[in-house]
Formats: sequence, structure tokens, C-alpha cells
Amino acid sequence: MMGGGMEHMMSMMHEKLSHAGDRIASLKTELKITDAQMPAWTKFSDALLASAKDMEASMDAMDKRMQFGMAASLPEKLDHHAMMAAKHLAALQAIKAALDPLYASFSDEQKKLADGLKIGPMGVM
Repeated sequence: MMGGGMEHMMSMMHEKLSHAGDRIASLKTELKITDAQMPAWTKFSDALLASAKDMEASMDAMDKRMQFGMAASLPEKLDHHAMMAAKHLAALQAIKAALDPLYASFSDEQKKLADGLKIGPMGVM
């Protein structure tokens, strides 16, 4: 599992994260964010970018560990999974807190568009 498959998956995740800013900019256009919605949009987009950057930093640390062949013990692996789950939860909570006021300002059309989005701890998917 740690062979080529894991490296390919990590590469794909890095590629997704590197385009986070572009995806957020296109999302702003797609949702037709108005001038009045800009302050709430900025907080939401900042939360998405911060989450993506945090995930990328975590993956970079994992990449370095794999490159140097550092085998993790089972307890270390579980600690890492617990840490990642906590980071995911914190990212989702920050994104949700920033989304709530923005979503409340949306028109019915914007809500319909937003409801079709997939957003997780790595941002817009």
C-alpha cells in the first residue's frame, strides 16, 4: 500500500491543493458573489485556503517521512490518523463558521448553486 499507489495518491492530492486558489476564484464567479457579500465571501475563502494549506503542510510532512524511509510504528500511525482527524474537524468547523453568514446572505439562486458544491477539509472538491 505504501508503494506507487500511495505516492500517486499523494501526488494527486498535492495537485488538487495547488489549484485551490483558482478553484475558489472560479467558485466566486459561479456563485455570483455581490459586492455586499464580499466581506463574508472573503472570510469564507480565507477559511478554505487556510484549510487547504494546512492539509498540504501535513502531506508534505508525510512525504518527507516516506522519502527518508522512516517506518512508523502502529501507535505512531494511529497518532497520525488521530491528529489528521482532529485537523479535519477543526477545518470543517472553521469553514462552516465562515459559510453560515455568507449562506444567509445568498439569494435562492445562489443557495441552489451552493447546495450542489462539495466542500470538505481540503476545501472545494
